[in-house]
Amino acid sequence: MIPSTPRGLVDAASALILGKRDRLELALACMIAGGHLLIEDVPGTGKTTLAHVMARLFGLDFRRVQFTSDLLPADILGVSVFERDTGGFRFHPGPVFTQVLLADEVNRATPRTQSALLEAMEEHQVSVDGETRALPEPFFVIATQNPASQIGTFPLPESQLDRFTMRITMGYPDPAAERALLTGRDRRSLLADLAPVADAALLTRWRQQAASLHVADALIDYVQALIIHTRSSGHYRLGLSPRAGLALLAAARAHALIAGRAHVLPEDIQSVLPAVALHRLPLLEPAPAEDAARALIQAVPLPH
Repeated sequence: MIPSTPRGLVDAASALILGKRDRLELALACMIAGGHLLIEDVPGTGKTTLAHVMARLFGLDFRRVQFTSDLLPADILGVSVFERDTGGFRFHPGPVFTQVLLADEVNRATPRTQSALLEAMEEHQVSVDGETRALPEPFFVIATQNPASQIGTFPLPESQLDRFTMRITMGYPDPAAERALLTGRDRRSLLADLAPVADAALLTRWRQQAASLHVADALIDYVQALIIHTRSSGHYRLGLSPRAGLALLAAARAHALIAGRAHVLPEDIQSVLPAVALHRLPLLEPAPAEDAARALIQAVPLPH
């Protein structure tokens, strides 16, 4: 059954990922905004399951790559192999040639391998052996990473982080959701039975609808004021880029669409702001993410 609204897809995902509706809405907003998603948390909190669920509900082609320190760029992009029968080279596509790519524990790979995703994420194409090859559409990267304090991790460079429209954390489930997990069916068996409730054409239509949502001039002023504050306040090593401002608007439009509105409200911007902005804002003085998000929202007054 194809849901008539994005909220129906969130309902379907919430039946398997319990107690995380707000995270599911952000993940769907990221997909509708045409961006890529980074999920950072400790192992075992459902990061990989969320990626599987979103791909299955849309019926999209899905590939998973386990990032390790010995992974090479060719393991992701593909490689040309000489074939004796034809006397020429034949390109064997890597797992990046899919619609949803799960880059699992992306920060366990070396920076060289991490950077292999840059062109794919930005241009939806890859260049191998002097030839450019287009990726399938839609193309969406969901990357997971463990906290930087864990052993065997390589920090993602700013240029790589900026390619992710959003970064979210899953967090531990609340007691009621955790009890349901402990007493219910195994999530992997539920995932195997999960049937698509949408398709790529519907995702494209939702993207078009979100892009057409009205954003008042006062809200554009608000977004610009937020960006200027990050550059001039002295709290951040780097301020938000124009790309970040565009991502914030696109995510806010998608959030409004999920809420069933034809226009963007200030709360749409504030709801997606932490996920869109914080991974792009290295603080001069480290602070918890919730405190950093609250400080940024409180520093810039709402439009009247």
